[in-house]
Amino acid sequence: MDPLSDVLSLLKPQGYLTAGLDAGDNWAVRFGNQAGVIKCHVVLEGRCWIVVDGERAVQVEAGDCIMLVSGRSFTLASDLEQVPVLAGELLGNAKPGDTVTLDGGGAFRLIGTRFLVDADKMRSMLGDMPSLVHLQGAAHTGMLRWNIEQMIAETSNTGPGTALAAHHLAHLILLQALRLYLSRDTETRIGVLFAMSDKRLAKAIEAMHSEPGHSWTLPELAVRAGLSRSAFAQRFCERTGETPIAYLTRWRMLLATERLKSGTERLAEIANSLGYESENAFSTAFKRVTGYSPTRIGRLTVATQL
Repeated sequence: MDPLSDVLSLLKPQGYLTAGLDAGDNWAVRFGNQAGVIKCHVVLEGRCWIVVDGERAVQVEAGDCIMLVSGRSFTLASDLEQVPVLAGELLGNAKPGDTVTLDGGGAFRLIGTRFLVDADKMRSMLGDMPSLVHLQGAAHTGMLRWNIEQMIAETSNTGPGTALAAHHLAHLILLQALRLYLSRDTETRIGVLFAMSDKRLAKAIEAMHSEPGHSWTLPELAVRAGLSRSAFAQRFCERTGETPIAYLTRWRMLLATERLKSGTERLAEIANSLGYESENAFSTAFKRVTGYSPTRIGRLTVATQL
């Protein structure tokens, strides 16, 4: 798979919730949020303000897409002076796929989907993204809207294959939102995702993803990227904020975490397959990157299954 597909496979979006909002002229809604939640919305009609906690207000309008990945709470409002109602109170009796009416409706319409991902993996792979991604009239927005509409249709039904359809649509929605994000012309194109969209760096990242157990060296990765060693190292650091070897180690630990949670492999097998000569060397690297030991992952996984 390509690097972006690898990332989506690790994030494993699930726990889907879809809904629509039909609002009038004077309204505001306060949404609580949490780590490990990604939200994607498309504005169908009208305009409103969105304010993520700690950031400036942004106005969105019909045709725009918004994606929230930070887990921070936020407010949607027709007027920032309006006292917001809590989303939990507004949506408390709503079923998946419902459209909720506020202030009589008719002036503003929005559809969106929310899904859960592994919070640690999201921080590791999407941590460079801004809290709010505002895509203004972006190309291919129509496809993202169509998929959200399909997600609403699927989650409001209980027919055969609904769970599988929702699972695949969640991956498509996140993929399209990330593609739109990467297509933006911004002054600061920094982060692992932007590095994956760099054709030269992507070749090196793909090599690391394809053979995470190989003892990659900086010269080898530079050859894959078609750059000199110094040019590759500088370009990688400028785009990601870390060295290629630091990224390789972090990717290995993400893969290791996934395999440790499955509980089907011995620690020595995982360590060896990821390029470590001993359990101790692997455990030291794992704790340095994640902050806890590999054995703790196993214990936590067992505890959640009891």
